[in-house]
Amino acid sequence: MEAERPQGVALTVPLMHEERHPEPNDVEAHNGDRKTISTGIFKSNMKVDGFRWKISYGHLRLRLQESGVGILSVPYALASGGWVSLTFLFVIALVAFYSGLLIQRCMDMDSDLRTYPDIANRAFGNKGRVFLSVTIYTELYMVATGFLILEGDNLYYLFPNAGFEMAGITIGGKQLCVTIVALIILPSVWMDNLSLLSYLSATGVSASVIILCSILWLGAFDGIGFHQKGVLVNWNGIPTAISLFAFGYCAHPVFPTLYTSMINKRQFPSVLLLCFTLCTVSYASMAVLGYLMFGSEVQSQITLNLPTDKLSSRVAIYTTLVIPITKYALIVTPIVNATKSWFPSGYNKKIFGLVVSTSLVISTVIGALVIPFYADLMSLVGALLSVTASIIMPCLCYLKISGTYRRFGVEMAVLWGIVLMGVAVAVVGTYTSLSELIGDLKADEISMLMVGRE
Repeated sequence: MEAERPQGVALTVPLMHEERHPEPNDVEAHNGDRKTISTGIFKSNMKVDGFRWKISYGHLRLRLQESGVGILSVPYALASGGWVSLTFLFVIALVAFYSGLLIQRCMDMDSDLRTYPDIANRAFGNKGRVFLSVTIYTELYMVATGFLILEGDNLYYLFPNAGFEMAGITIGGKQLCVTIVALIILPSVWMDNLSLLSYLSATGVSASVIILCSILWLGAFDGIGFHQKGVLVNWNGIPTAISLFAFGYCAHPVFPTLYTSMINKRQFPSVLLLCFTLCTVSYASMAVLGYLMFGSEVQSQITLNLPTDKLSSRVAIYTTLVIPITKYALIVTPIVNATKSWFPSGYNKKIFGLVVSTSLVISTVIGALVIPFYADLMSLVGALLSVTASIIMPCLCYLKISGTYRRFGVEMAVLWGIVLMGVAVAVVGTYTSLSELIGDLKADEISMLMVGRE
């Protein structure tokens, strides 16, 4: 029996917008059998080697092939769990790859399915769509907040004397850096046409390579070396390590759009395998290099360990600073669009859009100032949201749509095993992340009280 169609628009706006809104500056160019169309805010159609891609750039920040700043925290993840935790990186990569193939199978069973929320709706009705949409939008919001934390940390690392006191009010260095970055980013969220930012944000792969090469150069030629031995295993840190690794594999919401936009859909598994392989190799390489260079002293972002007097360090840090600025607007735009869809159409869309986007930036600034702990926030995102959207939900949707849950066999046992593993990671990882976050908040409060008494 087919699941009921969603009623209304609240929380049912597809994460990937399929409609095309023509822009005045749309450009169509022909070059032999290749055709490129600039389509304004989100889409760019490209025919390359037999593929036609409709890329929603606003979500590719979270995707495997555009890991960007996600690569910065993997050394900390490895340091948290020890060398043994590296095996969990490969396990998560394998499971996430398999769950990506499950999304393809779900779509092959029903040609009307075009987005990830559509799949959830087909399996569990409108409640499934709403649940998945809330999960994805919450993930985007928390990642945007993480961007500001990351920017503040790295800017303050470069300029440790930032901060001032005015009218008896002390503005700390990190707080000032976060505010400055937010003011720089704010005009970008007001833009109607994000084409330029979308193309700039598409440099995520290059940025990851630049950062990785800079770290390698620093260790090999700038005197840091690879002398730290680390520990074999730290059981208390395993949940944090797994959560941070899981955060790096949260690509699944974009897979349906990618799949439906390919001319040769049979090559989707090959594309998926290539993306996962490149991503996993880059993650593992950065994790091993960072852990060998800094051992247990590695920070939540490896750039915070780099000596600022070295050119290679500055290249890595400046590259890190550029990525969130180009990606922030693309991350929050889907949230802005979904929020605007909740309200009737009898308002000034331009002004209302400015109010919504500005309020969203302000709220993420407040979040970054109140919870300035990048690793804690990202591990919470990985455990609670990434695992849910990228591991648990694909398995449950496939079980329901295919009817496999009715047939006992190897496939059903594997799927339920993955679901149980995902639930365990979500529960334990979320508890650990929240515990560490609360502990860091208390420690930060005590530190501020002690400074105030001096």
